[in-house]
Amino acid sequence: MAGHERQSVLPLPRFNRPARLLIVVAPYYREIADDLVAGARAGIRAAGGTCEVAEVPGALEIPTAIALAANQPRFDGYVALGCVIRGETTHYETVCNDSSRALQLLGLRGLCIGNGILTVENRAQAEARADPDGLNKGGGAAAAALHLIALRRRWEAVAGDGDGDDDGDGPAHP
Repeated sequence: MAGHERQSVLPLPRFNRPARLLIVVAPYYREIADDLVAGARAGIRAAGGTCEVAEVPGALEIPTAIALAANQPRFDGYVALGCVIRGETTHYETVCNDSSRALQLLGLRGLCIGNGILTVENRAQAEARADPDGLNKGGGAAAAALHLIALRRRWEAVAGDGDGDDDGDGPAHP
């Protein structure tokens, strides 16, 4: 089972300038959403970043909110958080596939997005994945966004002054 396999986790990136992130969360399952946000906030703080939280009605609205926010130069990256639990209809597949695809398309446009929208069979799976002291998928989504921000800054700095750091004036760091 995948839950028992050993996983490798990259250390959080370091920044010369704090990263600013927007957490967009669908609180349809409030307790699960709150745990996801807590994990994401802790991860962002651990990397020296700052964040704001915006709530939207459901997982399908998350990509739209991120696209709207991206029209302003206010955020370096985004964390998408929510939970979709399989029900009796095909709506589950629609929400899972469409929200994921929309986030991927935004990422391909150059936005730094960590996808923490849980897609699970039942509430117990969601609770285990959302728990900041458990699988901490909110923290994992924040880490993904932070890593993408670090890559973008590194590559922008290389294009700008050639030393590979994230602010254009000092030595590169790992």
